[in-house]
Amino acid sequence: MCAGGPACQDACVTAEHEDGTARRRRWLSPVDLVDVFVYVTVLNLAAEYFPLIIAETFTLSLLTAVLLKVILEAVVWVKDRVKARFKAATTPVGKVLAGLGLWALLISSKFVVLELVALFFGNSVRLGGFFAVTGLILVLMFARAGVRKLLGQPQGLDEPLHLDVPQP
Repeated sequence: MCAGGPACQDACVTAEHEDGTARRRRWLSPVDLVDVFVYVTVLNLAAEYFPLIIAETFTLSLLTAVLLKVILEAVVWVKDRVKARFKAATTPVGKVLAGLGLWALLISSKFVVLELVALFFGNSVRLGGFFAVTGLILVLMFARAGVRKLLGQPQGLDEPLHLDVPQP
């Protein structure tokens, strides 16, 4: 049974740890929800102050934030795999190939973001060009890290966010 009770069984997935124990993880954790809130805030501020970035309605900016969350999580997942290959490479050729793979991922991911936003939203949402979307993604990642730090969430953990409020 999921930690959230029977109502969230469909929203959870079972993951196995290295020690063989099974643990249920929610598909949508509080951390994910806060990330989307941060993304929609940054995206709307960018749309307000930078003419290259356009989101015609709040609903579209919210859906764009969800899409960005999914894409960026996928990119981080692939990046971690490529970094592991880089660390595991024992030859100089292996290290260079893994390094080139990481560089190609970081460059191509911006084009993936632009194309998927265009595919899903057409001209209703535009994130500018390569440099504008690169800057936007950097701001999104820094804002996400700042909010997680502010709320006391260590990076990379999928546990609920909490505030450490001292008791009088």
